Amino acid sequence: MSRVLVIGCGGVANVAIRKCCMLPEVFTELCIASRTKSKCDALAAELKDKTSTKLTTAQVNADSVEELCGLINAYKPDLVMNIALPYQDLTIMEACLQCKVNYMDTANYEPEDTDDPEWRKVYEKRCAEKGFSALFDYSWQWAYRARFEQAGLTALLGCGFDPGVTQAYCAYAKKHEFDEIDTIDILDCNGGDHGYAFATNFNPEVNLREVSAPGSYWEDGHWVEIPAMSIKREYNFDQVGDKDMYLLHHEEIESLAENIPEVKRIRFFMTFGQSYLTHMKCLENVGMLSTTPINFEGHEIVPIKFLKALLPDPASLGPRTHGKTNIGCIFTGRKDGKEKKYYIYNVCDHQECYKEVASQAISYTTGVPAMCGALMMLTGKWINPGVHTVEEFDPDPFLAALDRYGLPRSESHDPVLVP
Repeated sequence: MSRVLVIGCGGVANVAIRKCCMLPEVFTELCIASRTKSKCDALAAELKDKTSTKLTTAQVNADSVEELCGLINAYKPDLVMNIALPYQDLTIMEACLQCKVNYMDTANYEPEDTDDPEWRKVYEKRCAEKGFSALFDYSWQWAYRARFEQAGLTALLGCGFDPGVTQAYCAYAKKHEFDEIDTIDILDCNGGDHGYAFATNFNPEVNLREVSAPGSYWEDGHWVEIPAMSIKREYNFDQVGDKDMYLLHHEEIESLAENIPEVKRIRFFMTFGQSYLTHMKCLENVGMLSTTPINFEGHEIVPIKFLKALLPDPASLGPRTHGKTNIGCIFTGRKDGKEKKYYIYNVCDHQECYKEVASQAISYTTGVPAMCGALMMLTGKWINPGVHTVEEFDPDPFLAALDRYGLPRSESHDPVLVP
């Protein structure tokens, strides 16, 4: 029996909410809140006769701690599921602290870029301290650790697929397959085709900033930073085939380096087709990926926000996307004194996802882990005061839930390693 407040009503939230409603014995009451209440109302109306979960809706500006506190205090949830924009993580965490409620999200905090000189000084100092220059990392939210501990509250960060399930795979490998892990390669492959010349599978602002940022990886106790998209590998993915993939910075590398200290190297790769890269480079060259406001015909606009308005809504891609995703982790290390390789991954079909929850696999592979992470917290399996990432908890019940609720794992004990 629980009351859950979900903040956000985009593609990922849509999946998470639908999956929560399939477990009314745990998710007894659900409030869907967003800046655009009409989207929440439409989803609640659609699900009303399909679930015994009691659904309500609310309007909230997730940039406002005051508004968030007003809603939380009125609804009194057992858990706040933040499935809004990563720019809003800190305000929602702050509201949860003030209102004394547990918190979870699917992506770590990312501040909006700015040309303000004082902000740039702070950012450049943080880059020097971190060893890499990506705007998104865990340090912003890890700064809340002591406050959540003192309040006796749990904050679960990044419980999507990557980050999220990939970290659970690492915890599982450490618990069951290895005594020591030497290397981790996280591979994210989307073999789907939506038929558009150019579109992004999740929030365009977040997606394009992530891809255009410098890449980085962890090796021998320090960060190695490289120019964006400068390391390319080809890999043959089960049920997808040969795909080009590129090394990116990704937040789970940071927490894995801390929580699996013996690891010598951690890399993250994501697949991209040449058409996507050509479009992205062209947009970058003409300034459309810029976050700096410009004046256009007497109006101030942010180029990347304008581009977002022009591109197809990721939530609309479901009915036209075909193919599969393959996301997982390849490990090397030792077990019982012997060298070992191990690969754990999930394959997800875009059209099967659409049949089940009216969404493509990118949203599905993030929304299902969000529901499973909430399930772990509400049933007491993943409650520990403080601010935590997924690999800090027991992976077994979480992976069992993923197996049951739509993201079953596959394994190989003799994978081809990434050079």
